[in-house]
Amino acid sequence: MTTKSVRPYGGPAGGWGALKALSEALLVQRAPLKGAATLSRMNQPEGFDCPGCAWPDPKHTSSFEFCENGGKAIAWETTSKRCTPEFFAEHTVTELASWNDYDLEMVGRLTHPMAYDSASDRYLPVAWSEAFDMIGRELRALPDPNMAEFYTSGRTSNEAAFLYQLFVREYGTNNFPDCSNMCHEATSVGLPYSLGVGKGTVLLEDFDKADCIFIFGQNPGTNSPRMMTSLRNAARRGAAIMSFNPFRERALERFQAPQSPVEMVTLSSTTISSKLFQVRVGGDVAVLKGIMKILVEADEAARAAEQPEILDWDFIRGHTAGVEALVDDLERTQWPDIERQSGLTREDMAYAAAAYMKAERAILVYGMGITQHWRGANNVQQIANLALLRGNVGREGAGVCPVRGHSNVQGDRTVGITEVPKADFLARLEQRFGFKPPVAPGHNVVTALEAMIRGEVKAFFAMGGNFAAAIPDWQATRAALGKLDLTVHVSTKLNRSHLIHGRAALILPCLGRTEIDVQASGPQSVTVEDSMSMVHASGGRNKPASEHLRSEVAIIAGVAKATLGERTVVDWDGFVADYDRIRDAIEAVFPIFQGYNARIRVPGGFHLTSTARERIWTTPSGKANFLVFPGCGEDPPESDPDSLWLTTIRSHDQYNTTLYSMSDRYRGVFGQRDVIFLNEYELRKRGLADGDRVDLITASTDGAERIVRNFRVVAYSFPNGCCAAYYPETNPLVPLYARDPLSFTPSYKGVPIRLVRSAATGE
Repeated sequence: MTTKSVRPYGGPAGGWGALKALSEALLVQRAPLKGAATLSRMNQPEGFDCPGCAWPDPKHTSSFEFCENGGKAIAWETTSKRCTPEFFAEHTVTELASWNDYDLEMVGRLTHPMAYDSASDRYLPVAWSEAFDMIGRELRALPDPNMAEFYTSGRTSNEAAFLYQLFVREYGTNNFPDCSNMCHEATSVGLPYSLGVGKGTVLLEDFDKADCIFIFGQNPGTNSPRMMTSLRNAARRGAAIMSFNPFRERALERFQAPQSPVEMVTLSSTTISSKLFQVRVGGDVAVLKGIMKILVEADEAARAAEQPEILDWDFIRGHTAGVEALVDDLERTQWPDIERQSGLTREDMAYAAAAYMKAERAILVYGMGITQHWRGANNVQQIANLALLRGNVGREGAGVCPVRGHSNVQGDRTVGITEVPKADFLARLEQRFGFKPPVAPGHNVVTALEAMIRGEVKAFFAMGGNFAAAIPDWQATRAALGKLDLTVHVSTKLNRSHLIHGRAALILPCLGRTEIDVQASGPQSVTVEDSMSMVHASGGRNKPASEHLRSEVAIIAGVAKATLGERTVVDWDGFVADYDRIRDAIEAVFPIFQGYNARIRVPGGFHLTSTARERIWTTPSGKANFLVFPGCGEDPPESDPDSLWLTTIRSHDQYNTTLYSMSDRYRGVFGQRDVIFLNEYELRKRGLADGDRVDLITASTDGAERIVRNFRVVAYSFPNGCCAAYYPETNPLVPLYARDPLSFTPSYKGVPIRLVRSAATGE
């Protein structure tokens, strides 16, 4: 195990440090040869799609198109370690619950379906037929289908997600809590009001044509490392890159491209950000308002002097509505409020505004630093406002670019994973399959958890993910999960969610993205949709980790047949036999997939057209809308002047809830995760020093105590009034009520807390 320490990391992002870390990951997973061979097939025309992030690939034609964390995901999946029935026989669930998350997943790949036995407090092997029968009995026994929740992870393929929603709707509910509810739901809800679509408007090639790239609340070097290639190329050809983030993330500073022999041999790197602004947590709207205020004032001055306009008035008049209200709000917003809330100076925002005004084409990129806030959907809309002011939507080299997380989280939504289905979609589903799907809105993650707490939910089924780790407010939400009658998890590895289980509990092991999936018609491919709406095929080639694994498609079909029995109108066996039939059904229900099977057989796949990219605005007004955000953002409760805004973050050696190690190389933290970052001023203000131990306590408004204990203080460059700590360890501090009222996205990136010196001071 790595020795606990905090020491500066001097290297650039990527480069030799990334190659060394990837090599170590392959060795830790005991897969140096298999993992390396598998990497050569990732993101290739006849290979499989990276199971990590959703950043697009350059037409799936590169011979070396993977990144450090994508490689770690492959090492994690191709590991030679196995989590067998013998392992479960040696450990009770109570004992395993005391293990940390890293050690749980390091046990290795699950090999058999397992059922919980309360008498022995162990998981015991179970036949697939028995597992399906158990699920069917429990689901049929519920007096109301709405007493069951059906969760989807972003790694689920289009084919599996479509069958999943088909089964659940034939069963009788729209309860689809989805991982996107906890990350980019603010995009899916916020952008349609602005642009008419809940997705981005750019393609990968637009980054080669942009004059300016703004990055808000996104750490690409960790969360979407392949994006660094596009940013590096843009920086080297002179594009201005303006980055807004509380941390000075290493990848936003400089990057050494492993694909560049010159940089690798000379140990050189490329400066990424033209300027990096350390915005205060919760201060992004203030920054956006400041920049827009400068644009409006500059435009008024230019027109008064009969000089070229700054704003794109031809576009604004022809394609938008609401600009007058926006300008009025900007005029009434005062600079002292903007500067206080943003943590930046007026001069800082003027510098960024000048770069934006100079650019003929600009891309506005954002991540969960924007969406995971109390008003995440409104935050997203302000980014759209900034784009619309200069017509940076619907032309090459420009647009809005939300950076999605998991590799098919966007695709799942496209093929029907939604708790609020549209009437035309349900009508086409009924026409194609002959049953009447439910129309009442279902639960998202937050409302599902609230229903569990009230005792209204009895069963929970998860297609992948680590739900119990990802959710907020653990004290209440985990207790609710433990009171359910049934919990089922389709997984590849052991994780925390398997240990917080219902009365009856099952772990169903599935094939990974890298493994060959052979059905009656032969080897199968699945499809995924990336962040830029490109859809392409993915086919594994590795031998499965166990002969007992089944594909996600086969598992869903098995559960559907056992649950629905004679009443089902769907040919589940036919869908399992040949995934082309699933894609034909998707095309029938979603016309946007016209020619699905033929188009995925073309290298690079195809693009799902964005109406906003074509400047067709599918909003009620028929135009893109400027939307006003009253005020400048979020403030801690006035009653607690010593509170700090906590933002939860990932380490570099982490993907979602998956931990590849206990270290965070770029931030200089090794062998530990129970740390909190804050600056020297905030340390002195509280009489603390680097290395002290503190408890973190939420400034709750509901009277509940939310606390995590004994965190090591790390002095770090960070804005005043703010601090940061790792997710999911600090999820217990996020109240269930702290969510965006429009999208229900939990406010993981903005939680008011206070610090108390810990009574326990040991490591």
